[in-house]
Amino acid sequence: MFYAITEAFNTLRDFMSAGGSVLWLIAILAAFMWAIILERIWYFNAGHQVYMGELKSEWDSVSDHTSWKGSAIKEKLISQARTEVNRYLPLINTCVALAPLFGLLGTVTGMIEVFQVMAFTGGGDARSMAGGVSKATLPTMAGMTTALSGVFATIYLNSARNREEILIKEIIRN
Repeated sequence: MFYAITEAFNTLRDFMSAGGSVLWLIAILAAFMWAIILERIWYFNAGHQVYMGELKSEWDSVSDHTSWKGSAIKEKLISQARTEVNRYLPLINTCVALAPLFGLLGTVTGMIEVFQVMAFTGGGDARSMAGGVSKATLPTMAGMTTALSGVFATIYLNSARNREEILIKEIIRN
């Protein structure tokens, strides 16, 4: 078991060193994005029901639902619930948009390395150039993979958000 874990870390280390320093930025971005995505998934599956119960009890404690005060409280509760449902979704979308840009940054830095090798060796050593091309393509692949996984997660989260916004309106009605 220890050998398998060691081999996994060695493989990861080799992959990260082959991709260059930008690959570490993509890994940090992916970890941050997925931490937020997992928090939102947990919230929609567990925490939101508790929040909706509190919201319903607060709405039920209002004595007059048809007055101006009742209408204002209704709008306040709906606004608070929408804010809670939409929390972190723009940040997740920003991370999804940044991932391919970081991949592009890795492509540029890898190609700069290729051109530096070509300039210093007078046309380039094929092995060194291949290393630079590898450093150019791995971050691109990692950035696109990170973005694609984030897109699938945002589709799920947006559908959960839409479903919960409909439930909010059903719970808080006159």
